[in-house]
Amino acid sequence: MSQVDIAEAKAKLHELLEIALNGEEVVITKDSHPVVKLVPVPDQAPQKRPRAQFGSAKDVIWVADDFDEPLTEEFKEYIG
Repeated sequence: MSQVDIAEAKAKLHELLEIALNGEEVVITKDSHPVVKLVPVPDQAPQKRPRAQFGSAKDVIWVADDFDEPLTEEFKEYIG
């Protein structure tokens, strides 16, 4: 954690922001008392999932030849 006086913070704001963005807390003091802490804001934007790419599941999944055939009697109990 870095600590700097408010006068020094004014002169080195850009540098202090870089330090905070790299994960270190920066405390700004006034009359030797901490008054402000610089920390990066957590990313609040929803994460976008990458779009599925056509053909990306080729040879990973398959559909049985009888997929669309009527169900046999043993599956009738599962139909509501």
